Amino acid sequence: MNKKDLRIIFMGTPEFAVGTLQQLVEGGYNVVAVVTQPDKPVGRHGSVLQPSEVKKYALEHSLPVLQPEKMKDPAFVSQLRAYDADLQVVVAFRMLPEVVWAMPRFGTFNVHAALLPQYRGAAPINWAVINGERQTGVTTFFLDHDIDTGRIIMQRPFDIPDDADVEYVYDGLMRLGADVAIETIDRIIEGDGHVDSMPQEQLIAPTTELHSAPKIFKETCQIDWQQPAKRIYDFIRGLSPYPGARTTLVTPDGKQTILKIYKARIAPDIQSKGFHTEKNQLYINGLELLELQLTGKKRMSARDFLNGFRGIEECKLV
Repeated sequence: MNKKDLRIIFMGTPEFAVGTLQQLVEGGYNVVAVVTQPDKPVGRHGSVLQPSEVKKYALEHSLPVLQPEKMKDPAFVSQLRAYDADLQVVVAFRMLPEVVWAMPRFGTFNVHAALLPQYRGAAPINWAVINGERQTGVTTFFLDHDIDTGRIIMQRPFDIPDDADVEYVYDGLMRLGADVAIETIDRIIEGDGHVDSMPQEQLIAPTTELHSAPKIFKETCQIDWQQPAKRIYDFIRGLSPYPGARTTLVTPDGKQTILKIYKARIAPDIQSKGFHTEKNQLYINGLELLELQLTGKKRMSARDFLNGFRGIEECKLV
């Protein structure tokens, strides 16, 4: 078997998935169709439909695109089956029913942005940084009935620098994920459809603490100022640049507004529990705040923020 004989259906939605699809297309692999989320309504009245990044790329390269509302829809399942795929590759998509993931003769594998069984869930990149991990990685695994629990095919590590934010890790894992996906497919081709895989239970020792990676909501992004500076620092970079760690700024007259913090650094010499300014620098709770954004304003440096916001030392964060 060669890569042009292997019929592949690709499933994914965001930019993170485009890297893998691009490598498949540019590498000459036989992608017979692409499955992605339905176009998303945007704009004030939701009257404009925005296609996913995966759809944009697929259409640019004349690939058939399927956008089911429900993965169990008989019409979609029938349409999918008609492509007679040997293998399905999933990157940053939704949970699939068995009727879909069990359809190809060589199965369906997922590219997950973590070293499973750690960080199962929807937001593994964010949570790895939030938890101060020094290393994460990419795993390819066969889908089964439960989320992110299938047999592992390959894993590759990725180091997280102490000052890295989610954007840095996201970009690195997007490239690494594409490479690992291609290597996984090549192994499947070399094995004529068969490849070694390992149950995740073999990686879980009795003392192993498993970290989960649930979806990030607005409530998740609220900073807890009672935590140590290092925890707050990791929390900020684990949500930067999107969706952004947030706090409520309260002025002396009681007015409240949302303040997003995108970049900070640990400043051990400054332990003030309230705001402290010094030479156009802004400190709080052992942190120097470097980049911020008030509701309705653009993202800016702390220097620009202080130039336009007087009396910050009299304000509080909750």
